[in-house]
Amino acid sequence: MPYPLIQSAQNPKIKLLYQLHKSRARKQHHLILIEGKKEISLALQAGIEPDSLFFYPRYAPESWIESLPLNKQKVRIFEVSEEALQKIAYRPESGVVATAPPPQRSLSDLQLPENPLVLVVEAVEKPGNLGAILRTADAAAVDAVIVCDPQTDLFNPNVIRSSLGCIFTVPTVCAHSEEVIAWLKKQGIRIYTAALNASIPYHTADFTQPSALVFGTEATGLSETWLQAADQNIIIPMSGYIDSLNVSNACAIMTFEAKRQRGFSR
Repeated sequence: MPYPLIQSAQNPKIKLLYQLHKSRARKQHHLILIEGKKEISLALQAGIEPDSLFFYPRYAPESWIESLPLNKQKVRIFEVSEEALQKIAYRPESGVVATAPPPQRSLSDLQLPENPLVLVVEAVEKPGNLGAILRTADAAAVDAVIVCDPQTDLFNPNVIRSSLGCIFTVPTVCAHSEEVIAWLKKQGIRIYTAALNASIPYHTADFTQPSALVFGTEATGLSETWLQAADQNIIIPMSGYIDSLNVSNACAIMTFEAKRQRGFSR
């Protein structure tokens, strides 16, 4: 079916999409920006219904739009010109951009299995690091990712893009560190903190029990709040000249050690 065509990059709808790359505009309009066919498909699978969708048929053909499980009565769909696409898309070759209300999730929404594996990240600053951690979480099928006191918007378009949409496939929530610590202890989940001092090698820790792997920033590490709450500090033995890895790399190494100990069961 034919869709309304937006040709000008100065169209008010295109200007709004451009603004949504900024956190202030996302909060003001209560919208997130989802770019890319895979990312939009995963958002839909997670039950997130876009309110608007903008596509450039050279890269996102109309047949693909028609295949999406959209409520066509509610979702406003527009074809856009290449000029308009260049204005709104970080990767124009992705061909499609959608807006949606941000998911509202809290610790109480998390439904954990009997023996959960949880990732916790404190004060993450770089969207790319958070996106990479979410990709690891999806690949390892961890039960939740909890982001404490973040320095970046959880639904920053860079997080959505760098996670390849895994922000929608893994139960992910934001909360304050003190709240998360109390919740983990109430759930009977042991807290393993990645830290340099008083630590044991990560592969000697017992991750076969309910476990939370907790990571801080590369610059300052974890706060004293987490270090005091830890059941055990763990460390990746380093053989070179540096004493730390990128946080997303450290997270991947420790997460898959936990999966190995669990026999790679889901």
